[in-house]
Amino acid sequence: MLTPKQHELLTFIHNRLEDAGVSPSFEEMKEALDLRSKSGIHRLINALEERGFIRRLPNRARALEVMKLPEGLERARKAAALLAAPAAPPKVSAPAVPIAANDVIDIPLHGRIAAGVPIEAMEGQNMLSVPAALLGSGEHYALEVSGDSMMEAGILDGDFALIQRTEVARDGQIVVALIDDAEATLKYFHKDGRRVRLDPANSAYESQVYDAQHVRIQGKLAGLLRRYN
Repeated sequence: MLTPKQHELLTFIHNRLEDAGVSPSFEEMKEALDLRSKSGIHRLINALEERGFIRRLPNRARALEVMKLPEGLERARKAAALLAAPAAPPKVSAPAVPIAANDVIDIPLHGRIAAGVPIEAMEGQNMLSVPAALLGSGEHYALEVSGDSMMEAGILDGDFALIQRTEVARDGQIVVALIDDAEATLKYFHKDGRRVRLDPANSAYESQVYDAQHVRIQGKLAGLLRRYN
C-alpha cells in the first residue's frame, strides 16, 4: 500500500505522461505536491522505484516510466478508457509512454570536511543543487572538501563530495569517517581486526590508524561536484 504522498506523486506523473507525453520535472513535482525541496521528491521516487511502480532508464538522465498503477487507480483508468473508446476494433498494441529527463535535486550541505588532518564536520544546514544523474538510491548529503590529501584520487580542495549515508563500508572504499564522535575526515577505508586504517591519496601524507571503537562510518563517496569560477 502506498503512502498518500507516494500515491499523489505516482498519479501526477501518470497523468502528465498521459496528457502531455512527457514526464514532469522535479520542480513541477515539488510544486504539485506542495513540498519545500526537491529532495523530498527524490525520496518518493526512490520508494516508488523500489516497489516497482516506476523505473528510471540508464543513460537517459533519470528518465521516468510508469510500470504499474495502484489497484484502485488502475480500475478507474480502465473504466474511463472503456467509456471513451469508439466503436472500433481494439488496437493490437498501445504506443510506448514517452519518457522525459528530469533536472536536479537539492541535498543538505553539511559544511567542510578534511581531506587531510581531520576537522569538524556537519557544521551547516544549507542545501546544494546536484544533477540527479550523479546520485543513486538512498539518502545523500554533500560536504565541501578542505585539503589536498585525496588529490591523487581526483578529489581537490573546494570540491563538493556527494556522500551516500551508510554505517558500513568495504575495504578500499572512500568514506566519511567520524573519529571519537568529534572530527571527520575523507579517506580510503581499511579494516584490520580491531583497528581501522584511513589512507590518504597523496604520498605527502601518512595513514591514520585508530582502534575500531573510535571510528564510525558516516557515509561513502557517491560522486563529486566541482565548480569552476
